[in-house]
Amino acid sequence: MLGARAQGGWRALRRCSSLPRAVRLRVREALGTREAVDAVRVQGWVRSVRSQKEVLFLHINDGSSLEHLQVVANPNLENRDLTFGSAVEVQGKLVKSPHRKQNMELQAETIRVVGPCDIWSFPLKMKERHPLEYVRQFPHLRCRNNTLGSLLRIRSEATAAIHSFFQDNGYVHIHTPIITSNDCEGAGELFQIEASSEVRESAEKTHFFNVPAFLTVSGQLHLEVMAGAFTHVFTFGPTFRAENSQSRRHLAEFYMVEAELSFTESLQDIMQVMEDLFKTVTSTVLSKCPHDVELFHKYVAPAQKDRLEQILKNKFVTISYSEAVEILKQASQTFTFKPEWGRDLQTEHEKYLVKHCGEVPVFVINYPYDLKPFYMRDNEDGPQHTVAAVDLLVPGIGELCGGSLREERLPFLESRLQRLGLTDTYQWYLDLRKFGSVPHGGFGMGFERYLQYILGVDNIKDVIPFPRFSHSCLL
Repeated sequence: MLGARAQGGWRALRRCSSLPRAVRLRVREALGTREAVDAVRVQGWVRSVRSQKEVLFLHINDGSSLEHLQVVANPNLENRDLTFGSAVEVQGKLVKSPHRKQNMELQAETIRVVGPCDIWSFPLKMKERHPLEYVRQFPHLRCRNNTLGSLLRIRSEATAAIHSFFQDNGYVHIHTPIITSNDCEGAGELFQIEASSEVRESAEKTHFFNVPAFLTVSGQLHLEVMAGAFTHVFTFGPTFRAENSQSRRHLAEFYMVEAELSFTESLQDIMQVMEDLFKTVTSTVLSKCPHDVELFHKYVAPAQKDRLEQILKNKFVTISYSEAVEILKQASQTFTFKPEWGRDLQTEHEKYLVKHCGEVPVFVINYPYDLKPFYMRDNEDGPQHTVAAVDLLVPGIGELCGGSLREERLPFLESRLQRLGLTDTYQWYLDLRKFGSVPHGGFGMGFERYLQYILGVDNIKDVIPFPRFSHSCLL
């Protein structure tokens, strides 16, 4: 049967004789229709053209589906502008297809070329499987490639699933600032914001906001403000790191999912939300985007789907930082960075720990006090002083999520900020502990790194819509 949207459009057209009779359908809707429809209109781009003596075949796509809609037409409808890549509007009858690979096909009565395509200079070629490295050269055109089209549909579905997860669990969505004066203490190198010389009122260098301002590296501290009035809050937006790295796992601009939970004294509560979020969103993506995900798991990362399905069935593993260091010290593998207690875990260490634990996600908890930012809760343990922090490590990637219990005790926080010389800067943060402070904690997850993992993509730049600085029109 026609979807509710298409049926509603069809009824509206019949009631109004001044409108054209053809029902406008998206490719996905047309492919999902279960019965013939006499007059439909489909708009999209030509993905293949095959002209025979008695029949003309087109495949068109509008981005709504990985699968193309086959159009069958009289060869008389062909013209020189009807080429691969051209934009078209096709009107005709939607009928059952005699071919097993497709449920429905469109018998064209009219074909209008809306926008022609110069196939000789168009860098994407018909029926050619272009490597991701090749299409990365054309950020303004690569969304027309099947692989990147699938990626963008998956991104969209994963985004919706993340919002649904938090809303279904009672979280309030907060829009945290993109331009901020806080640097989240140690979160990474910052992009500083200044007005351009053309708009300054004087030649004297002044700060636009009267204080130094930066592109945000995290919305966490702003979320903590909201966690003083709402017990569950989250944000999902762009964050920035001014790290001059061209590696396959770093981005200057990426999206971060962050959440804060009030009235929790257990790091396990934070870890459970991390695990539930990962499993819920992944299950939703696998369910709602099976063909798009299959493209990646077939051509980019064979067997990744089976590994994901196994991970979804099992609990994540938990080890302490101290246990992790001992595992690394006893490893037969030689590391570039020697593992020592009190030093940060490197990516090579994280990948080894995941492999050692059976290629399943691993929570590493209770990191050294001196390694972590001032806001993480002191475990008051010894002789190895630690904080209630956690990182979630996943196979092939390393760290995916990071979080902690926050230090809600005013004397502990005052003492640490004083030692770091940050008391004046974070006086507002101390105020949060004076007025109704409660035990709380939270975490952040890099969205692109999540997509990179579930799809098995080697280079994180292949899971963003626009790779930076690869074409003059996108600088």
